[in-house]
Amino acid sequence: MKSDTFLYGGIEGGGTKFVCAVGSDPENILDETRFPTTTPWETIQRAGEFFAPYLGKLRAIGLGSFGPVDLDPGSHTYGFITTTPKPNWANTNILGMLRQTLNVPITMDMDVAAAAMGEFKWGASKGLDPSLYLTVGTGIGGGSIVNGKPFRGLVSLEMGHIRIPHDPGLDPFPGSCPYHGDCFEGLASGPAIQARLGERAENIPDDDPFWELEAGYIALALTNYILTLAPRIIVLGGGVMQKSFLVGKIRRNVQELLNSYLNQEMLIHSIDAYIVPAWLGSRSGVLGGIALAMEAEQQT
Repeated sequence: MKSDTFLYGGIEGGGTKFVCAVGSDPENILDETRFPTTTPWETIQRAGEFFAPYLGKLRAIGLGSFGPVDLDPGSHTYGFITTTPKPNWANTNILGMLRQTLNVPITMDMDVAAAAMGEFKWGASKGLDPSLYLTVGTGIGGGSIVNGKPFRGLVSLEMGHIRIPHDPGLDPFPGSCPYHGDCFEGLASGPAIQARLGERAENIPDDDPFWELEAGYIALALTNYILTLAPRIIVLGGGVMQKSFLVGKIRRNVQELLNSYLNQEMLIHSIDAYIVPAWLGSRSGVLGGIALAMEAEQQT
């Protein structure tokens, strides 16, 4: 790493593990670590211990957190993880705890918004605005980049909890979401697949007919996002998308669902360049944290 390179911190705060890194871009990562997500104080303490040697050099830290999280600066619970089913983490002031532990500017967003920023700055959606990143894994979530930063509104985006058509005659599985049953996440996430089939997604054969159903559900969601958010590119990440053949099935389903209603070159003739796998892979979240830190610094 160049001696004059500015250093930033990135945190991917997941429900299963935390990933922390110090650097400036994917080719210049000075240090990186990962550890299990346990209790809030223990987890934040481990993050603090990792960043401690760099506190005099870090310009800012960006956190992408599992959620839901309160991102309204005017709210009395700003920076809190709110209604998560993760034990011990509901109503946790994760931003306040980090700021108390680390004397450095810290900004935060949803974990998927951070991943979306990472892909926008250095990955598959670089320079394409607006863009959309969707993760299909332990949960399902999406981040929309608009004008170079994550879109924020009344609440954090919860793209995994949209309602999509579910035909119980074709698919009798009732869904696994504890809040909505057969929402998108309840039908198509990694835990939903395991609850439905009794196997983790990576253990299901590629030729299993279930994958047609899975691709169909993902395509239904993407069609809704295309019609409402109109992203210039859609990037797909997460553990379930490690089944690389899925993206082709999803593209075909999206075209069938749109049925040439949108007479747009990318959607009709260049769908392979429109719906694409993530380039940064498992590092999109922590690199996205670094990108969040950079974006926040530019705003100050």
